[in-house]
Amino acid sequence: FSVGELDGSYTPRVKEIAAIMGKVGRCDVTNNIYGAKWTKLIANTMTMGPFSLLGLRNYEACALPGMFDISVQLGREAMTVGAADIADGRCLTVDKELPGEDGEVAVRLRERTGRINGDLTVGADVGSTTALATNEGLSFMGCTPVGEGFLITADRARELDIAPGSSPHIRPYINGKDLADQPRGVYALDFFGLDANTVRDRHPAAYQHILLTVKPERDQNKRDAYREKWWIFAEARAGMRKALSGLSRYIVTCRTAKHRIFQFLDVSCLPDSKVVAIASDDAGFLGILSSRIHRCWAVASGSFLGVGNDSNYNNSECFGKFPFPDPTEPQRDRIRALAEQLDAHRKRQQSAHPGLTLTGMYNVLAALREGRALTDKERKIHEQGLVGILRQLHDNLDAAVADAYGWPVDLPEDEVLTRLVALNRTRAEEEAQGNIRWLRPELQAPNATAGPRTKTAAAKTAEPAAEQARAPWPKRLRDRVAAVRGRLTTTPQRESALAKGFLKAKTEELAEVLATLEALGLARHRERGWTLI
Repeated sequence: FSVGELDGSYTPRVKEIAAIMGKVGRCDVTNNIYGAKWTKLIANTMTMGPFSLLGLRNYEACALPGMFDISVQLGREAMTVGAADIADGRCLTVDKELPGEDGEVAVRLRERTGRINGDLTVGADVGSTTALATNEGLSFMGCTPVGEGFLITADRARELDIAPGSSPHIRPYINGKDLADQPRGVYALDFFGLDANTVRDRHPAAYQHILLTVKPERDQNKRDAYREKWWIFAEARAGMRKALSGLSRYIVTCRTAKHRIFQFLDVSCLPDSKVVAIASDDAGFLGILSSRIHRCWAVASGSFLGVGNDSNYNNSECFGKFPFPDPTEPQRDRIRALAEQLDAHRKRQQSAHPGLTLTGMYNVLAALREGRALTDKERKIHEQGLVGILRQLHDNLDAAVADAYGWPVDLPEDEVLTRLVALNRTRAEEEAQGNIRWLRPELQAPNATAGPRTKTAAAKTAEPAAEQARAPWPKRLRDRVAAVRGRLTTTPQRESALAKGFLKAKTEELAEVLATLEALGLARHRERGWTLI
């Protein structure tokens, strides 16, 4: 092992950590922890990947002809990625795989040149963006029951004398399959806000059901809160429930999905953890989230999961950092009208054709955009879903949202991302000055007096309000690095000025982040302050 402080100093805690780790193996203290870790990473890159692919032990793989040259090249590539100097590079991605003779596969690569970012992409550095206060408190992961007995059918609910519609504590439970495919007809026993005795008194049959089907499982759980409050969901999402209070509907999307589709869901429905819930009933937000501009952002800032390598919508990255436009009222009304039409069109066609799914409709839409001929099955979906109208609505919505940003509708994806990254930085700089463009000011800033797009809580005159307007200081180091980098510009800034942009940022923690950025070659300290490289 190797341990060391980021600044290379030899501190008591390093000595203590080295002594502890030395109990299980050799542990060296270094004044160049970055070098030590990169050395290990590069060595692993040279061997672990190719040897694992071959299914051979190290000494067996090393004996193969040409393996030495391959390992050296991999090491060079790893060193290029880790270099602090910013330089252009080549990014090769698989474009297509074509079958060849004798079972061989011809791989066609797509090459792009430019600055290689930390996430190994070329082009807009989406990974450098920072969380925006304006988006806080609106996007949530759905609930996690932990206990199969919470989920029942409508028939079982009637047997338990808590039929759907008879009580707020029996609710439709919606997961990703319900949204993208066929509804399962599952209901949840949701006793959030009630104590166990109240549940027993009001709904004795349902209480006995979860006593027998949930409590035994929760009694074995290691988390105290899960055991002690066994009659409610393990993760009931109190913050989400508060944000949804007073709404008649809200926006949802599957966390992992082939197609990034947003839609309205009735507030009586309870979302599963595989669903992202956005606490807004405003069709304007539905329209912006459904636009090509946001889809580009979601794919670039999210991750990919599953057998189909489907897009995963990460709350903090895809929603928390997305810079919404600031449309005029006519522009907002246009987006709202189109989004309402889009949501109504899909629901109407699915209601008329019970076997019709959103996945099927959007598969056909993708085929239309590719310009390929439809199969018989796809032609049927095209007719049932009126996918030609679906396409027109999306095209009109894309144009309306692009107009709200003041951008051409046909911008290449790279340019869309470049502009969004720049807008994220602009928004972050505004928020550092206390100017937050609240999306739902009545929820996010109930005490604000100056309006949704100006300083909140009389920030111009009251110091406590200025404290409220600061961006929160992230808990994790990687998030702090991204947040501080988002504040840096080519104009020098003192550490004290940077600290004022965050709430409860400690001087030593900010110094650690700045030192990290400097070591990574992303920031430079000048006589007049810190600048972005």
